[in-house]
Amino acid sequence: MTGLSQFKIKLFADGADLNGMIEEYKKGIASGFTTNPTLMKKAGVKNYEEFAKAALKAIPNLPISFEVFSDDLPGMEREARKIAGWGKNVYIKIPVTNTKGESTAPLVKKLSHDGLKLNVTAILTLDQVKTVAKVLSPDTPSIVSIFAGRIADTGRDPMPIMKDAVKILKPLPKAELLWASTRELLNLVQAESCGCHIITITNDILQKVPQVGKDLDLLSLETVQMFYSDAQSAGYKIL
Repeated sequence: MTGLSQFKIKLFADGADLNGMIEEYKKGIASGFTTNPTLMKKAGVKNYEEFAKAALKAIPNLPISFEVFSDDLPGMEREARKIAGWGKNVYIKIPVTNTKGESTAPLVKKLSHDGLKLNVTAILTLDQVKTVAKVLSPDTPSIVSIFAGRIADTGRDPMPIMKDAVKILKPLPKAELLWASTRELLNLVQAESCGCHIITITNDILQKVPQVGKDLDLLSLETVQMFYSDAQSAGYKIL
């Protein structure tokens, strides 16, 4: 089996280009969307609320995560409650700590038990997963985002962490584990195999999905043909 049909995991498009988000929505591949301040800055977003409401108007029936910006818990709470009012499909992204390393668990507990759908983000350790799991309401939908790609960037294998995280979150029926900071197509296969519910994925990786399960001998031949074609078109010669 090749292509997306073999995967049960949800694909969330990660970005802040509104036109790109709408395009992905119309394709029907994405099951949801995530954004963050870095992606928004890169996309040239000037007015956060205007961008968010335009996205929600264009995509009214799929989860979209929008992040708080404050660095103190009272500020985060104020922003979270405002963001929650923008739409029924909104998830509020709360970083697992602030910039001082102080845990946001008390706020996560308060908001989750008040019925706000949260995406707890920037998680990289199992201790953080355990802390978040203890405070999330079992009755409120939530997303726990582990930055597996950033874990791999440190030379560590994220797979054991992700597998253990699945077990930790199992008692929470409405909590979904998200594989974040996806680096390559292999991550889609890995996330599926370890039981993640969601993976964030970019356009360039989506375009490689037809390669899944492709015959390696055929791929080798196509690679040789590409090298030959490029050498010919460039006019390279060894005299």
